[in-house]
Amino acid sequence: MTSTAIAQPTSAHTTPAHTAPTLPAGLRIGAVRLRVRDAARSAAFYTGTVGLSLLGRNDDGSLRLGVGGQTLIELVGAPDAGARPRGTTGLFHVALLVPDRPALALVLRRLVAQGVRLGASDHLVSEALYLDDPDGNGIEIYRDRPESDWRWDRQTVEMATQPLDLRRLLADAPEGVPLDAPMPEGTSVGHVHLQVGDLAGARRFYVDELGFAVTTDRYPGALFVSAGGYHHHLGLNIWHSREGGAAPANSVGLIEYEVVLPDAAAVEAVRARLQAAGEAVAPLAHGFAVADPWGTRLLIRAAG
Repeated sequence: MTSTAIAQPTSAHTTPAHTAPTLPAGLRIGAVRLRVRDAARSAAFYTGTVGLSLLGRNDDGSLRLGVGGQTLIELVGAPDAGARPRGTTGLFHVALLVPDRPALALVLRRLVAQGVRLGASDHLVSEALYLDDPDGNGIEIYRDRPESDWRWDRQTVEMATQPLDLRRLLADAPEGVPLDAPMPEGTSVGHVHLQVGDLAGARRFYVDELGFAVTTDRYPGALFVSAGGYHHHLGLNIWHSREGGAAPANSVGLIEYEVVLPDAAAVEAVRARLQAAGEAVAPLAHGFAVADPWGTRLLIRAAG
């Protein structure tokens, strides 16, 4: 979610109302795979500026970055990749969730020391910093407030975009921790925020078919969904992509992201539901792949 300020592809896919699909509470977002022009340059940014660690290289040459051996970001180098055209669908930002406020404060200290251009917002449920990688891929780094502080109106969580006091945040930076310290254990991909072509189609696919629950639709031009009562695992907006289509195949940006479910039974339940709705699924080890109405690819897999 950012400080930037709803629509419809036609689709024959429907889910009967009586099925009321629900994704399991143990859901989490896994690795996010990005296409970048220069993988080495981007890896230096994600390690030296963001604070991830370089974990290794895949067989296809892509780089794995993460925390404590857990891959959070994968970088695919494509020197001839073009910029994603404005108005197309795809990544708005990938959001890295740090475990506490001091960890966020340390990130802020590092960004300030490096002169990184950034934004910041207080979303009531969280505090967030925003920046772009060298190819313009959006990044959010945030910490959650305690769940006891989240305010719910039935099934809707109260979120807002308010100024974040950066001086007060900096005051919480831990003493004696070097600026180049990597992100701490427990850092994860908290959510992915996508640009979609219209909100009716997004709701149909992500809620009615896939099984996410709407946590708020009170932001103009946006929809936030989750599993298990989290404030959001996915953000879906049309702020710059209303009625837009997919970017050209060799554009920088999001290639795919993982939705990790607790076990194989949960994966099979989602697979059956999507197939019944007419969606095309492709088998993968421990799961399957499916694309949303704008071609954004999800890998649904079992934990472990």
